[in-house]
Amino acid sequence: MRVRTLAIGLLVGGLAMTACGKEGTPTDDTTGGGPSTTQKVAEDVKVEGSPTFERMTQNGKVVIGVKEDQPGLGFKDPTTGKYSGFDIEIARLVAAKLGFTEDQLEYKTVQSAGREAAVAQGTVDYYVGTYTINDKRKEQISFAGPYFMAGQDLLVRADDDSITGKDTLKGKKVCSVTGSTPIQRVREEGLTEPGNIVEFQGYSQCVDKLLTKEVDAVTTDDAILKGFAAQDPDNLKVIGKPFSEEPYGIGLPKDDKALRDKVNDILQAAYDDGTWQDIYDSTLGKSGSKASPPELDRY
Repeated sequence: MRVRTLAIGLLVGGLAMTACGKEGTPTDDTTGGGPSTTQKVAEDVKVEGSPTFERMTQNGKVVIGVKEDQPGLGFKDPTTGKYSGFDIEIARLVAAKLGFTEDQLEYKTVQSAGREAAVAQGTVDYYVGTYTINDKRKEQISFAGPYFMAGQDLLVRADDDSITGKDTLKGKKVCSVTGSTPIQRVREEGLTEPGNIVEFQGYSQCVDKLLTKEVDAVTTDDAILKGFAAQDPDNLKVIGKPFSEEPYGIGLPKDDKALRDKVNDILQAAYDDGTWQDIYDSTLGKSGSKASPPELDRY
């Protein structure tokens, strides 16, 4: 019964979060995957030649584009309106090291299809939300990072040892989001029979079906799956054998190299002093899956 209640709660939460552009602050509870960490705010920060940093300074705030429906990554509590998760903590880290305090942060939910426009048009100052770096996107914006190397993986029930990777999906019902790259890969590679492919509008619906044994696996980026596993590690697990590479980056205006270099410096410092690891361990790390910082791709 507890499992069913959790699943329904995830589903209801996902359905409740339909508004975009709402402000919010991180939460100290574990709804989004872990407690928020405290970052020391840098003083007298200068980023010479960055129009974006100049705009943030003049406005006295940072507008950060995020996701709101991904537990453990970017999750907005439908009751409190607060945000939490690994991506949120990375976003907060960058803001603090740019010299902005917690009360100067505004989170704006931007769905995947609108990310490039939001960054390019200045609707957000930067974007942190399971944003894969690729050449097509680099035509419109730029990226700092990667700050996490994700890959398509499988979420299964904790007591199911029959699925050990993508090559053991034959005869299994596999669920993902309609039109997503992960479900297209399952179909194109023939990982399971067409009749065993199940699609919904949200991942929480897939997790609900997994917990009630109506599907056998949920597939998408492992970072997203780790968020769900972190919420219920007794009943869910991530296989841990990614079969794609998805480098997550921080989306920035295309020609603002000064800010991109500064954000990369911030990330590298967090990798070196253990801050990144602390953030991961308190959010996605609660899934039981280990990770370490990726190598930055400076350009």
